Amino acid sequence: VILFARKSVIQLDLANTKKALIVPAFETLRYRLSFPKSKAELLSMLDMGTLFTFRYHVWTKGHAPTNFAKWRTATTPYRVEWEADFEPYVVVRKDCPEYDRRFVGFGWNKVAHIMELDAQEYEFTVLPNAYMIHMPHAPSFDITKFRSNKQYRICLKTLKEEFQQDMSRHYGFAALKYLTAENNS
Repeated sequence: VILFARKSVIQLDLANTKKALIVPAFETLRYRLSFPKSKAELLSMLDMGTLFTFRYHVWTKGHAPTNFAKWRTATTPYRVEWEADFEPYVVVRKDCPEYDRRFVGFGWNKVAHIMELDAQEYEFTVLPNAYMIHMPHAPSFDITKFRSNKQYRICLKTLKEEFQQDMSRHYGFAALKYLTAENNS
C-alpha cells in the first residue's frame, strides 16, 4: 500500500494540488489473515468471502462513494464525489485542514474532516492499486460508551449540529448541501 500511495503522491502532484487520495478499505472478520500481496489476490479473497468492503455489515454509507465495483477493474485513479457520512481513509498534503478537535473519542471525526475537505474543494481520487485491511479487535472504550450511554450520543449530536452551523457560517451557501444531506440521511 505504501509503495502505491507514494508513487501516486508524485504522479498525481499531491504537493501542489488539492487532492485527497482515497485508499480503499476492506476488512476481515478473522483474527489471522495472510495479507494479500496483490489486488488480484485481494479480489479473490473478496469473492471467497474472506474479505469484505469496510463496514459492509454495519455502515455501508461511510465508504460507499469509493465505488468498490468500479475499483475492482480500475487501472487508473478515478474521481468520486462527496456524499453524506462519507469517511474514507485518505492521503492528503500536510497543510490540509486538521481534524476538528470537537470530535474526540467515537463518532464523526472522519466524517467532519472529509466534509471540511469537500468544502475547501479538495478532489477525492480513488487509488486503483492501493488498499488497506482493517483487522478485528475488541471494541474501544469510546464506542462502548457511545453504544451504552444516551448522554454520549446527545453530546455527539450537539457537536455535529454546532459543526454544521460553523460550516454554514464559514462557507455560506456552498455548505447548505451538508445540512440537507444530514436531514435526508
